[in-house]
Amino acid sequence: MDIAAWAGNEAQRALRPRGPRWAHTQAVAKRASEIGAVVAIDDRPTLVAAAYLHDIGYATELADTGFHPLDGAMWLRAQGLERLASLVAHHSGARFEAAVRGFTERLAAFSEEQSAVADALTYCDLTTGPNGERITVASRLDEIKSRYGPASLVTQAINAATDTLAAAVARTEARMDRLPRPRK
Repeated sequence: MDIAAWAGNEAQRALRPRGPRWAHTQAVAKRASEIGAVVAIDDRPTLVAAAYLHDIGYATELADTGFHPLDGAMWLRAQGLERLASLVAHHSGARFEAAVRGFTERLAAFSEEQSAVADALTYCDLTTGPNGERITVASRLDEIKSRYGPASLVTQAINAATDTLAAAVARTEARMDRLPRPRK
């Protein structure tokens, strides 16, 4: 099975009706393809698949808890895709939002991978705006906080997660800097 192609089809089916969410998802997956060399060659399809699926929990038919990383992860687990379920469950510092929403124990049912793949997924998500545009991490976090408002649980979680998210992005950028440059 071509996991990245399957993930792209599933994400399109589930998220295309959600307009900008699909545009964001496509751009995150494109970015994952572009930076794939920061992960082991065998992990590249997993990175692209996780990028396609990171927001699948927003699909109306998958909403159970209303917390998209957990809803997406539960669906992926039901498909027998445990590693993807864990990457989706924990993408972009989801544990911080899980804590403020009271989902820490439910999220802990999914292992949190500490890897170049997990870092790269966070990097791709946080450098892609809500409509698929390239954006800085600081701008992306500001956009999220602005969308939800200063008193929201999401803003509280982002504030708590900022250092962790910045570290994942920095690790990915360091890996990108170590990649061989094409000859001119």
